[in-house]
Amino acid sequence: MKSQTRHIEGSKFETRIGAHYIVCDQPASEGGLDAGVSPPELLLAALGSCAGHYALEYLRARALPLEGLAVEVSAETAAGRLADFRVTVRASHADEKHRQGILRAVKACLIYNTLTSISSVEFEVADSAAPNHNRPAQFSATAR
Repeated sequence: MKSQTRHIEGSKFETRIGAHYIVCDQPASEGGLDAGVSPPELLLAALGSCAGHYALEYLRARALPLEGLAVEVSAETAAGRLADFRVTVRASHADEKHRQGILRAVKACLIYNTLTSISSVEFEVADSAAPNHNRPAQFSATAR
């Protein structure tokens, strides 16, 4: 899995993941133009859509109703990071047995498992002017 991100202007960045593009920016209150979601909001969206996918698969496998399926994710900002994530999955007509099944299913989510396990993140700073065959090509969602 790989993404490529480039600076556009101000606090705005564009990320390409396969054939998809995402624009991230900071809110106006933090010096951005609010032209896209902030990186922490994108993390909440990733967790919510991942949990939603696993809930959907659980419901489909049991021929349960899909209407009303929704996921809400919130987190607190504490000590320079997001903390105390809360994920609420809403599913219509789910009895206690299926609520427990949905809970087990969403805990198989890759994003949840990444956030709840110790993982490493390696950073490297490279000269953008130096020749590098692995450097991302210039791209733009508006140029498609």
